[in-house]
Amino acid sequence: MRERKAIGEKASPRIIAVCGKGGVGKSNITVNLAVSLAQQGQNVLVMDADLGLANIDVLLGLAPRYNLSHVLSGECSLEEIMIDGPAGIKIIPASSGVRSMADLSAAENDGIIQAFSELTIPVDTLLIDTAAGVNESVVSFVRAAREVIVVVCDEPASITDAYAMIKVMNRDFGVQRFHVLANQAHSIQQGRELYMKLARVADKYLDATLDFIGSIPYDDYLKKSVQKQKCVIVNYPRSPSSMAFRKLAQKIQSWP
Repeated sequence: MRERKAIGEKASPRIIAVCGKGGVGKSNITVNLAVSLAQQGQNVLVMDADLGLANIDVLLGLAPRYNLSHVLSGECSLEEIMIDGPAGIKIIPASSGVRSMADLSAAENDGIIQAFSELTIPVDTLLIDTAAGVNESVVSFVRAAREVIVVVCDEPASITDAYAMIKVMNRDFGVQRFHVLANQAHSIQQGRELYMKLARVADKYLDATLDFIGSIPYDDYLKKSVQKQKCVIVNYPRSPSSMAFRKLAQKIQSWP
């Protein structure tokens, strides 16, 4: 399940889990990164893995009829619940306000992961927008991913939670590589300083490798886009954050 072919063997996608504290902008980053990759020629699938508090569909102003709860109940397949997003991306929506979905067992989470092996559509990159914290579903999806992006912003709680997640995934589950992305940074230097705070502690106490993959700058155009339920990279393609997302997408495509 940790191997790339565990999710979509035919497609052999690059699988990326996006993690971090609630409120750091994980979902916004996931959606705009997905669109950036699609604009660069990738077939991109986004999974909303905040299973009980879905927000990808809300961010994009979409109203899915079915979601992952219907897959678990056996009513639908993954492909039957997929909806289309901007730039041709595909989205697997989660449920919202369904308590049972927020507290799935390990076997139920594994069942969702195994359902990806039945996909017939081409997928180059699968982006998993995880829930906040380190619950059972976050652990399952991070372990199933090839790459882990940890989103941090300039708040003590964000840094503390990011380190706690890295510590658990490294010590308890053997995940050794993490990519750090600074969000709402006021400068490139500030973003790198946030990364250094994490890296110094990780180097001292963990057997993990952290690398800095860049910053998404603080951008009023991004806030305007959220209010309009649109992607900033579509609505304001020349904005500072849009340029940063394109640069990040190019960097990710260079990963092995």
